[in-house]
Amino acid sequence: MLTAMFLAALILITVHSQETEETITYTQCTDGYEWDPIRQRCKDIDECEIVPDACKGGMKCVNHYGGYLCLPRTAQIIVNEREEAAAESTSGRNNVIRRTPADPHRAPPNPTHQIQCAAGYEQSDHNVCQDIDECATGTHNCRADQVCVNLRGSFSCQCPPGYQKRGDQCVDIDECTLPPYCHHRCVNTPGSYYCQCNAGFQLASNNHTCVDINECDANNPCAQQCYNILGSFICQCNPGFELSSDRINCEDTDECRTSSYICQYQCVNEPGKFSCVCPEGYQVVGGRTCQDINECETTNECREDEICWNYHGGFRCYPRNPCQEPYVLTSENRCVCPVSNAICRELPYSVVYKYMSIRSDRTVPSDIFQIQATTIYPNTINTFRIKSGNENGEFYLRQTSAVSAMLVLVKSLSGPREHIVDLEMLTVNSLNYRTSSVLRLTIIVGPYAF
Repeated sequence: MLTAMFLAALILITVHSQETEETITYTQCTDGYEWDPIRQRCKDIDECEIVPDACKGGMKCVNHYGGYLCLPRTAQIIVNEREEAAAESTSGRNNVIRRTPADPHRAPPNPTHQIQCAAGYEQSDHNVCQDIDECATGTHNCRADQVCVNLRGSFSCQCPPGYQKRGDQCVDIDECTLPPYCHHRCVNTPGSYYCQCNAGFQLASNNHTCVDINECDANNPCAQQCYNILGSFICQCNPGFELSSDRINCEDTDECRTSSYICQYQCVNEPGKFSCVCPEGYQVVGGRTCQDINECETTNECREDEICWNYHGGFRCYPRNPCQEPYVLTSENRCVCPVSNAICRELPYSVVYKYMSIRSDRTVPSDIFQIQATTIYPNTINTFRIKSGNENGEFYLRQTSAVSAMLVLVKSLSGPREHIVDLEMLTVNSLNYRTSSVLRLTIIVGPYAF
């Protein structure tokens, strides 16, 4: 019985012609075999190789001549090589094609003779059995969601890519639940999937890996400076600007509003920067500080008979000879009343003219000027007083020694303003000798505190 299972059948048809007599043998192998045109015999079909999912339920497929078996994976198989060889030799002998000289007198074969084909095969125009492609003819019974695969003598219903069989239905494979396909995010679709990247990344050419987007090179969203970071970017502004609330654009920083001490006098805001300006009579030093301009050295506009006196924020012209009758000029700024003139007996012997400049709103009390005797007589006493110019009590004269005194500012002065203060030194001795001299001090208060 085993030998009968492995035998292959042959169908012989003889064709005659007038010239020669030739016998042509057409072969048709039984189920489980196919014709080998090289070896000229039927050979076994390995169903375990060509039939998808030949065995179910964890069984293993074992091929044998003319068919296959589904056995447990633990089963042991013993092959009888002698029977296999016998089967092959038997099938080979039955498939030998014999050609003999044709008899010109022999009658031609009956053209209407039909051969019998196995299930899944049909007779061709050459009167041989050929496989029926059930997938092409539509004679299969695969579901609409399945793919028909033609087999020799049969067909198989399989699921399209991205689907798997569950029972007799094809269900979608959720690739996103399998080992990681995507670098960042996986989106499952019917029969497939695609990858997505987080913000600031883009898919690489392999459609799986996510690479950083250099936004600064791509479209530079920043108004001024752009710095790329992994998955994002940072905007920064040039000096003098600050980021707006959208973290993209830059707004001018009003440095003048940040501090009232940024400039000594006045701050002028400009796009991206600021500048300091000074009032008339001053110039900017170091970008922020105001320094007095000495007009007497730069643009002296005084006459020849005048002297130029510079003060904080401006200048003034005073006469070179300030002496008034009966005084006469004896040096650059000293006027003397001659003893020979009777009027001079009641007047101070000398008047010395001095000029000084102070800033507005100077801190008080403050020592501002020292008066000192130029000639010292023996056995004399010197006393000092403010003779005039102190009606509002802005000054105080403090004697510091027998021959000197210090003028003290006791009330703050605001400019521009000019004060003329007469400081008198009275000299007396034991012989009732009495004389006095006056220092006429012109104090110019500048308009600003610098």
